[in-house]
Amino acid sequence: MAQIALHPWLHVPEARTGTYNGAATALSFGDSGSELETLRSGCGVFALPWRGRINVSGKDRVRWLHNMVTNNVRDLPVNQGNYNFVLNAQGRILGDLYVFNRGETLVLDTDASQVETLVHAMKRFIIMDKVELVEIGADSVSVGVCGPKAESVLAKAGINAGGMQPLEVRDVGFEDIAATLVRGPEQKPGWFELWLDPNKAQDLWNLLVKAAAKPVGAGALETWRVLHGIPNYGQDIRDRDLPQETEQPQALNFTKGCYIGQEIVERIRSRGQVHRKFTGFLFGNRVPGPGKYDFEGRALAEITSVARVPAAEGQKNIGLGYVRREALATGPAITLDGIEATAVDLPFEI
Repeated sequence: MAQIALHPWLHVPEARTGTYNGAATALSFGDSGSELETLRSGCGVFALPWRGRINVSGKDRVRWLHNMVTNNVRDLPVNQGNYNFVLNAQGRILGDLYVFNRGETLVLDTDASQVETLVHAMKRFIIMDKVELVEIGADSVSVGVCGPKAESVLAKAGINAGGMQPLEVRDVGFEDIAATLVRGPEQKPGWFELWLDPNKAQDLWNLLVKAAAKPVGAGALETWRVLHGIPNYGQDIRDRDLPQETEQPQALNFTKGCYIGQEIVERIRSRGQVHRKFTGFLFGNRVPGPGKYDFEGRALAEITSVARVPAAEGQKNIGLGYVRREALATGPAITLDGIEATAVDLPFEI
């Protein structure tokens, strides 16, 4: 995975930097534990250099993309988005993305590490279609805010987020800054992103901090992600996984008609559930490492993400991954190479 240059606009001396999702970024601004608490009870501000976007234009863009992804693009209202998978012909997941209808264009939002692969995979299916895919790259950056106080902090900074629905897009102007404001999906409560000119990003950051947002690093964001049960492509979802195994029904539309991989998705739906499912895991003091775990020579579970979360009664060890459905027939407790684990519904309630 190629490393992406650290966002050059962000100047916070106390930031501890490193790599997250293939991007150089701020991992912490001092204390990841307190930063996580900010995301859970206040409002955090953070850069998102590991995210990338693709503009899709041309008169055939809607019909073409509708036939490429797993959700309904054809009926997507202007300034609204939805979550999608891109599949291969065998129904395996090549990548995930959000599609936003911006009127004259469609905007695809995904991890920057997926952009090149997805563009290459999708361009193969532009035959006689009037469609153009353009990577937005460094022309625009993303700044995020998250927490139960995010909307009020945005308002204090002069940014109107009132009444926005999940995955709604709104053009906003404040001070001398123009930006696109995006509300996160239902799975990301209190999450907003602002897409804007990189030359204005530091001014936006300073404005949000002045409005009482606290800087948050990728370490706290990763723990917040695991707590909310949000899978990360390349880590929790891979190109060997099937859509229904991931337990992400918001990515699938069963009435839209044909798309690449649709036959496999429909076959799974009509014949019944898949053999394994994405789930949360609660561990004791011992935590298994990421990887596959067998029992008596048969696949039992796979751990894909782990995190440690502060709780009133002490630290909680949690994880994300997959479990064979039959392994839960007698209850949620399982043993992974001698380590006790309990499968739990997502998001975690800690």
